[in-house]
Amino acid sequence: MKVAVIKYNAGNVQSVLYALERLGAEATLTDDLEFISSADKVIFPGQGEASTAMKYLQEKKLDLLIPELKQPFFGICLGQQLLCEFSEENNTTCLGVFPVKVKRFIPHNTAEFKVPHVGWNNLYDLKGTLLEGLDNHSYVYYVHSYYCELSEFTIAKTQYIHDFAALMNKDNFYAMQAHPEKSSLVGERILKNFLAL
Repeated sequence: MKVAVIKYNAGNVQSVLYALERLGAEATLTDDLEFISSADKVIFPGQGEASTAMKYLQEKKLDLLIPELKQPFFGICLGQQLLCEFSEENNTTCLGVFPVKVKRFIPHNTAEFKVPHVGWNNLYDLKGTLLEGLDNHSYVYYVHSYYCELSEFTIAKTQYIHDFAALMNKDNFYAMQAHPEKSSLVGERILKNFLAL
């Protein structure tokens, strides 16, 4: 299986590559349009800042390629947010795969809720193939200050300050706000399910 991990100057890529290697998948970190187009699976990881990442995608013409891809595609953390239409982070126009807005967490109680949202939190209202084999309220690991709004494409939710889209799916595009590569057996199962699509 040919797995492309999209390079776009965002952090956290190495841990994703290691997680895939542990599952027996050989993945290539690349921004090459031809390689990405011909891959069996594409993973779009990252942590970083939305406008800087979008600028890199535009320079490499990845902003035009990604929405047109037909193979299973998985956006992680910033990768999920960039698949949406707009992010409040530096008022960034994103890729528009999901007609969803990305908003900043506004804590109504700063003693109880800190931004960024960091640490383990649970998933609920699980739907679909990507989450097969997982129990409702399985825990995953988060590090984020922005979140994707709930929509018809939400396939799992998490509650922090309020409900947000923990995972989303539209056609061949899947996306997750938490870090599966840091989420122990739950994250491993999600990656395994994605590779089996």
